[in-house]
Amino acid sequence: MKKQKHQETAELPDHVRLRFGARMRNYFLTGLVIAAPIGITIYITWSFIKWVDAQVKPYIPHIYNPDNYLPFSVPGVGLIFSILILTILGALTANFVGRSFVTFGELMVGRMPLVRNLYNALKQIFQTALSQKGKTFTKAAVIEYPRRGIWALAFIATQTKGEVDHRLRKSDETSDTYLSVFLPTTPNPTSGFLLFVPRRDVILLDMGVEDAAKLVISAGLVSPDFIEENAAAEEEEKVAQLFRSEPLDMPSENVSTPSDKGSPALTDDHAAR
Repeated sequence: MKKQKHQETAELPDHVRLRFGARMRNYFLTGLVIAAPIGITIYITWSFIKWVDAQVKPYIPHIYNPDNYLPFSVPGVGLIFSILILTILGALTANFVGRSFVTFGELMVGRMPLVRNLYNALKQIFQTALSQKGKTFTKAAVIEYPRRGIWALAFIATQTKGEVDHRLRKSDETSDTYLSVFLPTTPNPTSGFLLFVPRRDVILLDMGVEDAAKLVISAGLVSPDFIEENAAAEEEEKVAQLFRSEPLDMPSENVSTPSDKGSPALTDDHAAR
């Protein structure tokens, strides 16, 4: 009997074995997709908390450090003290006396040749990244880059202003609006290129900035869901939502939508009739 069962098992068709192997592989990949992001997030968060504790705990007064009263180390105490100290520092510099001290310190730093460049650069980066009033990318788009016929995903920063806008309009001899576009690299979207592109050469997308960033990071493997009905919105509505505080001043002849194709010809035919 045992030999007979062994022979029946050995005589299983190849497609049954392959189907079983493919199913087990799919189960493994599904578990990996679920567990990997959670595990990596927990690991990075825990490593950050441990690093902050190692840097801050030695400066915490003995009476306020719970590690001196408990038989085990309490994680996150250094992080809590760091947040508390930064909050108090921000409250102190919000009044006139605090701002005076900050201004005096910046004047002293401004007299140091190398230190002032580093300080001003870091200050500008933090103000841009953390300021609630600072502008961020509000729309994703595609542009032809690096040549005609090849399209690249980009983020709309703002409408081009100042000398750059003046020079471009003068050299182009058109009244077309220029947009400041950030072209990210794959798979690291924090690096890229700043491009000044005519509005007529930019195609706005319905997807959000986060979905576009996922598309860049995954090298096109993770594509957001697309509902065709959402793409029926006219281009003017997209532009109106692009900059709520400063709407783009676009010439009407530079904007075209699928719903408007052929409308000038129909108007001419109607006038001829």
